[in-house]
Amino acid sequence: MEVLNGLGHGLLEKPYENALVVELGLKNILVNQQSRYDLMYKGVQVGEYIPDLITHGKLVVETKVVERITNHELGQMMNYLKITGLKVGLILNFKHSKLEWKRIVC
Repeated sequence: MEVLNGLGHGLLEKPYENALVVELGLKNILVNQQSRYDLMYKGVQVGEYIPDLITHGKLVVETKVVERITNHELGQMMNYLKITGLKVGLILNFKHSKLEWKRIVC
């Protein structure tokens, strides 16, 4: 992946997120960064979710810098998909020199 090759591995998550926005923009891919979604409980807002990126209004992209993608990250993405009403998510892990990724479909 171009972003990982350009920045290297093991930084904090935010530089990867920002670099992805640049890279996707250069490829004319529509991307929204840090969109806000209300988390509702019985009709009352109890929080909000701010996904890293949403591309084409259809794909939630989350950047991670963790040892490996576990059930915790997968469960978190499932919740994000439920909150946003979207069906597909992508977790990108920039911890190591080889990009780890998982695609989640609801």
